[in-house]
Amino acid sequence: MSTVDSDAIRVAHEGPVLTVTINRPKRKNALDLAAWRGLHEAIGKAAADDDVRCLVITGAEGDFCAGADLSGDRGPQHPLNRMHGINEIALALHELPKPSVAKVRGVAVGAGWNLALGCDLVVCTPDARFSQIFGKRGLSLDFGGSWLLQRIVGLQQAKRLALLAEIIGADEARELGMVTAVREDSEIDEYVADLAARLAQGPPIALAQSKQMLNTVGSQSFREALESEARAQTINFATADSQAAKEAFINKTEPEFTGDWVLR
Repeated sequence: MSTVDSDAIRVAHEGPVLTVTINRPKRKNALDLAAWRGLHEAIGKAAADDDVRCLVITGAEGDFCAGADLSGDRGPQHPLNRMHGINEIALALHELPKPSVAKVRGVAVGAGWNLALGCDLVVCTPDARFSQIFGKRGLSLDFGGSWLLQRIVGLQQAKRLALLAEIIGADEARELGMVTAVREDSEIDEYVADLAARLAQGPPIALAQSKQMLNTVGSQSFREALESEARAQTINFATADSQAAKEAFINKTEPEFTGDWVLR
């Protein structure tokens, strides 16, 4: 196990799973300038390191993330440039070519909730509380919320969540399709560890392409989606993983996927 700690962000690399923990519990893990930078670096590490096959994002000491820390020093940057920098983090997470899981305890509000929604899967505890709190702060949606909400829950529910800035619980979040699973506090660590391990064991090239296609299909015609699928399968047939899966099926064993490129 390799662990890199900083004041605002803790990064632990264990086997094929990289776990990023927002470590500002006195501020309910609200993200200040250092935390934003650390989060960006951690996502970049997950993308660049072939040994990382799955990313888990969580918060320290009972909360996920209370969004951006509006009380701290925002630095000398113009606000538009600062927002562009934050947008790069949302984009890096969205385009990460590896599965990602948000493990949510306590509050996930504002950009903190959208950080969770930017992950591929969201697992929370029954006490988790979610809010697009921007409107109560005199702000509008950010960190991808305007795009994510509508895709997940539809236009009417997205408007309700954004305009009323209500706090909703774990059960409603699951009913709306915004949470993959709800697990008791005593169970969530083991559940997410198992989930991440299973994702990490999948065929990395194939999963990356499935994720990319699902993220972009909303802007494609059916014909274009089929063409994307054809290209993806052609790439998959040139990896060792399709042959490994075939041999495992014949031998009734579990395949070991590597993502290695082969020519046949």
